[in-house]
This record gives sequence, structure tokens and C-alpha cells, in this order.
Amino acid sequence: MKNSLTKKEKEFCRYYVTLQNSREAASNAGYGMLSRLAGEKLMMKKEVKDEIARLNKLNEDLSCAKQGFRRLAFGSVADAIRLIDGERDNLDSMDLFMVSDIKLVKGGGMEVKFYDRQKALESLASLEQMTSADGSLPIYRALENSARAIALESEAYQNEG
Repeated sequence: MKNSLTKKEKEFCRYYVTLQNSREAASNAGYGMLSRLAGEKLMMKKEVKDEIARLNKLNEDLSCAKQGFRRLAFGSVADAIRLIDGERDNLDSMDLFMVSDIKLVKGGGMEVKFYDRQKALESLASLEQMTSADGSLPIYRALENSARAIALESEAYQNEG
């Protein structure tokens, strides 16, 4: 049977990912006066280490997404304009991240479509708001609350029968 983390241990993991300090994370998670010792003990548990690694990976993925949306929202289109103007000598060195589609049209012209900057800004704002002050994600909390509700409902159903 897999050992699952208590609510307090999960809070510790979330705080640790944000603070990178086991004593402070334990204190913020409610471990009280012995927070240094509690933090050290928690950091020895495999389940805690696994949860911290999972949360770090999630933060890393969000960071990459934010970087991409920042590039789309604020990046330069200068290289794409040079491409349209006929410069094709240094294609490998051109930054065409903002370009979503390139078509050669009859008559030798070129059609270049760019990603929507407004949508990129909206997506960036959404990602920025996703992370709460303690570093946990609302979707994570929603799943946690749903699981808790299902468990309570299941328990109530078993008590009726």
C-alpha cells in the first residue's frame, strides 16, 4: 500500500518549493516550535521528496510556458519582415518564433501569419494568476477538494448501507 502525504505534509512541500528552506516551510505549514527538526525529518521521507520533485517539475513547465507566451506577446517581428522583403541568406539565424504560418503565393509573393499577441498576453496573464501566493495551483486544490468530497460521499453511502 502506497503511503500518501497528510495535508500538513503537502503544505510543507508547497512551501518548500517556494521558500527552499525546510525550517521555514515546516513553520509555515504549522509544525510549530520544532519546525527545524520537523523540516529535517520531512526532507528524509521519500514521499515528501517525490512530491517536491513533482511540484518543482510543474513550476518548471509553467515557467517555460510563460517564457514562450512572453516571446509571443513582446517579441520582435524584424526578422520576419526581412524574410518578407526577400532576405533569405541567413534563415538559420533569423528569429521567426512569432510566425505561425508561411505560404508562398502565386506570382512570387509570400504570406506570413503571426501568432495573436493579444491571445498570448491573455494566456500569460492566466498563467501568472494560476499560481497562488503559497505556490500551489488552483487546479491542484480543486482536484484535492474533489477527491475529498468523493471520499466523504463514499463514506456516507457505505454508512447508509
